Amino acid sequence: MQCGVNPSLIGFGIADEKGEWSGIDVDFCRAVASAIFNDPTKVKFSPLNAKERFTALQSGEVDLLSRNTTWTMSRDSSLGLMFVGVTYYDGQGFMVRKSLGVSSALELSGAKVCTQTGTTTELNLADYFRSHNMPYEVVAFEKNEEVLQAYEAGRCDAYTTDASGLYAERLKLTNPDDHMILPEIISKEPLGPAVRQGDDKWFTLVKWTYFALINAEELGLTKANIDEKKSSDNPEIKRFVGAEGDFGTPIGLTSDWAYRIVKNVGNYGEIFDANVGPSTKLGIARGLNNLWSKGGIQYAPPIR
Repeated sequence: MQCGVNPSLIGFGIADEKGEWSGIDVDFCRAVASAIFNDPTKVKFSPLNAKERFTALQSGEVDLLSRNTTWTMSRDSSLGLMFVGVTYYDGQGFMVRKSLGVSSALELSGAKVCTQTGTTTELNLADYFRSHNMPYEVVAFEKNEEVLQAYEAGRCDAYTTDASGLYAERLKLTNPDDHMILPEIISKEPLGPAVRQGDDKWFTLVKWTYFALINAEELGLTKANIDEKKSSDNPEIKRFVGAEGDFGTPIGLTSDWAYRIVKNVGNYGEIFDANVGPSTKLGIARGLNNLWSKGGIQYAPPIR
């Protein structure tokens, strides 16, 4: 399976010096590979920038785009994509130097703002400043690395992207503690994987991979206990692990497809915690990305 990912966003998609990939979006690709092949390594990662990601999916260069991509109406319609779900609920924010002396985005009137081209970020930036009647100057670049370099070089006063991205990019700065994330969240950024329109069976398979990750966490199924839970009398767990009913054949998989996902990759919470959670360098709280039963909005239809 060929998966399009971000090559440089800590916590979501990034390769280390040995070429080992990590991140929430990367692990989602591994979950799909696990469902199909029972092998999370049966996936090849294609590093894509924001500008080329949609063309790569549309042309068939990749089978799945899992690259911190915002689900929008225009992308659902005019770009011929189908989003399978929201793997990370995010929102756009601003990062500034503490020495700038501001504590709110509303104090950025007249500021130069660095951002990336070909993204919803640039459009949200324009909407925010226009709605508050504030002048600004955009300093835009095609690649994340260029945006960060320009910000660190002092070519702009603020850096704007998804809040999760700001936490990740801040870690790359020479002196991260000299910079702060402002409190305002100026947009809704539901980030999720997408496939091409026209292949409903593939769409269903990928979509239910996402739902399986959520349902697994809700049922308390983890990499460590999934084998033990296979003998559970809980009917929901029996359906999940393939011990009761046949929910694999309708999506072209074996009956233990969901068991494979958890055994190889873990549940949604495990993926979140391992890549961006409080114990990582990013230290991001679950917030909206918690289960619906724990104050968040992650929710999946049942397997039945």
